[in-house]
Amino acid sequence: MARLAVLRSAIFNGVRRQELASSWRQQTKAMKSTTAARPERILEPPYPEKMQIPEATITEFVWQDVGQWLSKPAVTCGSSGRSYSHGETRALCRRFANALLGAVGLRQGDVLGLLLPNMPEFVIAIHGAIEAGIIVTFANPLYTPDEIGRQFMNAGVRASVTIPQLLPVMAQVGRSLPDYKWTIAVGGELQADGTVLSFQRLLSESVDADIPKLSPGDVALLPYSSGTTGLPKGVKLSHRNLVANLQQISHPDILLHVPTTETTQEVALSVLPYFHIYGFNGILNPTILYGMHIVSIPKFTPEDYIGCVIKFKPTILFVVPSLMLFLASHPSVTREHLSSIKHVVCGAAPATKNLIDKFKSKVDRDINIRQGYGMTESAPVTIFPSKHAPLSKMGSCGQIVPETQAKVVDLTTGQSLGPHESGELLIRGPQVMLGYLNNDEATQETIDPDGWLHTGDVAYYDEDEYFYIVDRTKELIKVKGNQVSPTELESILAGEVPRAFVVRHPDYQSLTEADVQEYVEPKVASYKKLAGGVKFIDVIPRNPAGKVLRQQLKVLGDKSPIQ
Repeated sequence: MARLAVLRSAIFNGVRRQELASSWRQQTKAMKSTTAARPERILEPPYPEKMQIPEATITEFVWQDVGQWLSKPAVTCGSSGRSYSHGETRALCRRFANALLGAVGLRQGDVLGLLLPNMPEFVIAIHGAIEAGIIVTFANPLYTPDEIGRQFMNAGVRASVTIPQLLPVMAQVGRSLPDYKWTIAVGGELQADGTVLSFQRLLSESVDADIPKLSPGDVALLPYSSGTTGLPKGVKLSHRNLVANLQQISHPDILLHVPTTETTQEVALSVLPYFHIYGFNGILNPTILYGMHIVSIPKFTPEDYIGCVIKFKPTILFVVPSLMLFLASHPSVTREHLSSIKHVVCGAAPATKNLIDKFKSKVDRDINIRQGYGMTESAPVTIFPSKHAPLSKMGSCGQIVPETQAKVVDLTTGQSLGPHESGELLIRGPQVMLGYLNNDEATQETIDPDGWLHTGDVAYYDEDEYFYIVDRTKELIKVKGNQVSPTELESILAGEVPRAFVVRHPDYQSLTEADVQEYVEPKVASYKKLAGGVKFIDVIPRNPAGKVLRQQLKVLGDKSPIQ
């Protein structure tokens, strides 16, 4: 079936997203005072016992049991084969912390920028810096110098870690940063101008420095997120935020992995970027915490990924819907290749039941597939299914994780809603960010005075309090006063992530706009039809986390005629 996506941002009748969000907030505040009060429905997690969140730094928490599996492999590059054991990784993190405070000359509270693909050294760089009390911000290596410069300027980056191929980019960026000191190259050597340091040399020459005593409330990480509106903003995540979320997803009813012992070790395969909060605190940190072996590659190619599946025989896969579709559909991926897989965790975007069924059909045996929900501002997980979730809830993103509250509120009145009523999802818990860096206005717009994080996502929950994500508040389309959900149209057009932009399957090159329109029209009300037409393109643009880059689709739509 052709894959289709509705171009949400292009059909807002000329109203900018930020204006929509601001208008909605103002309208909500006004109507709250005039609407008859309904009993507030605040949902609690389905776990009756109280969970204690440790008062620890992320360094202390992640490495707390490393002594039990020092010789076990920790992180491996599936492309080069380069690998470090848990003991080696822990020791090198401490060495890098000493080097940053010593030779590099950074101090507690300074900001280090990471411009790295997935590689074993990413772990050493990020955890070494955090252990030294240095705040880390990471960026996509594919960003332009302007994009990196904007983020690093806003964050106040004083040094960075990158790869030799990106040294020219960091040289350009570094010149624009007022207090920038060093670029540290993984695999690079010192340059004549003395602005570049060798990562390996720093590790080999490191001497003990005065590692500061950190507080769980200190900012540890500064990822960037657009939030509900506007340009990317620095999300201040404390040690406590990160630790709380790891503890929450460690509940016995959620965990499924086999404990690491002398004879057993789970192997996780993931190409999802560590420079995304899901990749860092949803994948990388849990695998280290539990002594697993994580294998990754710097860049996805079908050949490298399939090679890793064959060579390392992973027991756990971390995927996004597009990767699950690849595994379910690609003829080079056989049932035998997937024979070692016991668990699949899907994130970043919703996977439909049709897609999950298709993957299960390929595997042809009992396998646990779960998908959760979260965002950068919540470190990231807020909703995730327990291991007891029934098959009937397969399309859901699960239930609230421990020590978290949620409610769904009406998009117009702000009143809390009951089961099967769609509205904006609000979250409250210890994993919710401290706020946006240097942006009190955006912080107050996102976290209300009662501590509720306004996610900007439209959701509903069923009678068993399993949640389903419907859409984004900022992407709802209004047609003659009626609200149209692009995702609803997407779910009709295809079983996965439907689009108003179509990539023709090789076997369906004759597919026309009329075919698509005729398929949709009987299934929707008149105001939900694809009045904007259908455009055929070669590939759906996505970011490294697998999300559709709708702004790029908008540009494509503006430039190309409807076929």
